[in-house]
Amino acid sequence: MRFCRNFLVCSLFLAIMVVAFHSQPALAQGSTDAPQIPKRIVGDYVYSTRFQTPPYGAAQIPYRKLTHINHAGMSFNADGSLTVPQGFLEPQLIELAHASGVKVLLLMGGDFTGVESSGTLFNLVDKLTNFAAKYGYDGFDMDWEYPATTEDRDFFVELMAALRETNSNYVLSIDAAPWGGYGYDLAQLPEWIDYFNIMMYDCAGPWTDDGQLNAPIFWDWHDPQPWECQPGGSDHEAAKIFLQAVPAQQLNMGTPFYGYVYSNINQLFGVCPNSLTDHNGQCNGAVVTENYAPFMTDRVNQQGWETLYDPIALVPYMLRTGGGNGFITYDDPVSTYLRVSYSDWSLGLGGTFMWSLDGDYDGQGQPLLDAMYQATMNQGK
Repeated sequence: MRFCRNFLVCSLFLAIMVVAFHSQPALAQGSTDAPQIPKRIVGDYVYSTRFQTPPYGAAQIPYRKLTHINHAGMSFNADGSLTVPQGFLEPQLIELAHASGVKVLLLMGGDFTGVESSGTLFNLVDKLTNFAAKYGYDGFDMDWEYPATTEDRDFFVELMAALRETNSNYVLSIDAAPWGGYGYDLAQLPEWIDYFNIMMYDCAGPWTDDGQLNAPIFWDWHDPQPWECQPGGSDHEAAKIFLQAVPAQQLNMGTPFYGYVYSNINQLFGVCPNSLTDHNGQCNGAVVTENYAPFMTDRVNQQGWETLYDPIALVPYMLRTGGGNGFITYDDPVSTYLRVSYSDWSLGLGGTFMWSLDGDYDGQGQPLLDAMYQATMNQGK
């Protein structure tokens, strides 16, 4: 196997493939009942992917491989009013998810600091709960990037407590970055929410000045600029931060269905030349984001690209076969399986989640979601 560049990665890959094919829970012929999923598998679903090519909507989602769906696209304003984009409402999503026993949450971002400063919290809560009741949502996933001050920290607790007090049956979660640090009150939030979604990705991107790995499972100490990803720059380290204060069952580890393409470097941790003259010292436009399918899958060991693995971080990346400029950091089924198995069964976390459900869809299958499901169902094998 050409992309296995060392014995460790080859052994891991072969072991995973054997487990995946021989341990996959089978359904009885003709049965529509899925096996019970022992850990949470939460999928972020963006309403606008229904209109992309190929379309990804309620009809394409494999519900039996999920426990929760976060429906993304709505936002809120400083006065507590909601902004609902045209095309957001999708009754079939709620219907099909509930028929499969899957909970659907509203993934909400918006003007948190505006609501905080204008005193419109209860107007926001009223709008949200009325919307959820009208359309059949099971709760809320709050995405604040990022609370930074003491006031923000306290307001986030107040917001989640207010939502919980309106309905004890809501499923409530927040998206939290390990480097968000002080903005999350890890002592009080667990009382009001069901779980945290740890956003352990986006170490790489236009904001870095070199070719970082997007989502390391373990930290590669060869990284010459660790401050671009730290603290919590790997699954292992991020989990340690949250586990100091939060029960493992209330944590989901994130995994990306996308990656970043650097156009002007030719090695892992290579420095973008334009960052040396950029006023922010960043790669900026030399980096773009791309989904796993079809962009990454079309380039694995083809079209002049070669896939390698970081033997410490246990994630893949691509370089140009001729040594020319081009560096891609991404996740594939092997690293996804390893991340989920490590998070669920070695660390004992409550589950995993991904951004976003459409990212590995090629019009036929979803190999990254399949890897998540297999790792969850195989219970550490």
